[in-house]
Parts: sequence; C-alpha cells; structure tokens
Amino acid sequence: MRWRAADGRVLHGWVGGDPDGPLVAVLHGCPDTRHVAMTGDVAARGAGVRLLCVSRPGYGASTAYASTHASVADDLAGVVSELGHERFAVLGMSVGGGYAVACAARHADRVTALGLVSAQPPGVREEPVEVLVDEYAAEFLAWRAQVAPDDPDDAALAARWLAMLPPADAALVALRPPAEVAASVREALADPSGYLRDAATMSRPWTHGPDEVRCPARVWFGELDDRAEATDFVRRFADVEVTVRPATTHLATLVAHWPDVLGTVRDLSG
Repeated sequence: MRWRAADGRVLHGWVGGDPDGPLVAVLHGCPDTRHVAMTGDVAARGAGVRLLCVSRPGYGASTAYASTHASVADDLAGVVSELGHERFAVLGMSVGGGYAVACAARHADRVTALGLVSAQPPGVREEPVEVLVDEYAAEFLAWRAQVAPDDPDDAALAARWLAMLPPADAALVALRPPAEVAASVREALADPSGYLRDAATMSRPWTHGPDEVRCPARVWFGELDDRAEATDFVRRFADVEVTVRPATTHLATLVAHWPDVLGTVRDLSG
C-alpha cells in the first residue's frame, strides 16, 4: 500500500492481520522493510490485532528523504490516522527501536504500548548525519555489490542473502519462497540511501529517550544475538519488563516468537 506524507512524499507499507483488531505498528530493522511484518501476518490474525509496517524513506517505494527519528514517527502517526485508528501500539525491531521510542514519546496521547525486540542501544557519535553517511558509504556499497540486489534471478539472490545470515535466522527466512526473500532484499537495498540514513542515525544519540515514554514497555533480547544486549538504557522506562530468550539469535527473537510478542503488546494496550 502507499500513502502520502504531509509534504507529499510517498510512504510505502503493508497492512495485515485482523482488520477489526487494535493496531500494532512495526518499525523495521536495517536493512529491512515492510516485509518483516509480513512474517507476522498469521500470528497477528491469531492474536486479533491489525499489523502495519511503513518502510522508512529510501526503502522500497518510500521516497528518499533526510529523515530523523522524529520525522519517521510523525509519518507513521499520519498513516495510522488515515487507517482510521486513534490509538495504537508500536513495536520496534532492532534499529527500529529508536524510531519506536520517538513515536511513543511524540505521540504519547495515542501510543498505548511500546515493544522493543533486539533493540540497538543509542549511539554516541556526534558528527552530523550527512558526515556519517559519507563515512559509511564505501564499505556499505562494497557489501551491497556482493549481495547484488539487482540480480533478476530470485533463487540466486535469495541464496546469497541466506548465506550471510546466522544459521538460525537463515532457517527462518528460508521458510519463505525464494521470490519473497528476493523481493524483500531488493526493497531493502535497491536505493542505498535507506540503509545509509539508518546507519548514520543509529550511530548518534536518539532524538527521544525512555524518560519521555509514558506507556508500558516490554523488551525482548536474544541470548545469542551479538548485535543487541540488555543495556542500561532500557531500565530508564517507567514501566518496563525485559525478557532474554535463551539460545535465540537476532531475527529469531521476533520472527520465531510473533505470537508471544503480539499477545503481550495487545494485552498491554488494553
């Protein structure tokens, strides 16, 4: 689906789950897109929640833009209104955590609950985003060339992508047809600006912090995830519970546990 931001930009996303249920909006990781939420469609129907994911600027058909945590949060709130929901929960996956926190802080009168899965902690770099984008570009473009997202061969592209993932995460992704895996990779990597903007923003302190969040928060980490850990920042939420899943990797912390995550967020939302 496509919507328009207040300034006319295209926002590309997906809506699934139970069309009559309360809304849970997913803030995807990096590089990733609306496709990660699609893996939760069956679980969302079972939990009785409607699931939304809007790909950030530069991913998929979402117009590239000098986005911030705040602008992404406001874009999402606008889409939620267009879908006819006043109140909603937010679920941040990995790098999406900072954006989810910003949404909960900026739209505190509307956000009912906050979930964070494999959340990356705030960064410490102080340089402007544009400087960090330039710093990261060469290494990222070299890695992107190895993935070759422009390859029209779905099976070959999917195989290269799976080979780059931890075995447990690759096994989960491989449950989807190669054409779906390839489509998700193309949307994530076709325009380098999506990843580079995310990476630069992730490296800096968050625009909004846990101290500004009024709704209850629940946080999940995977024991085997080398990219996220239960750092002190999550303890700053006023109402928070942290779960560390044994023998679980980064992506599996969400994709292998959709029913529990969605059920928890739904119950917190009342």
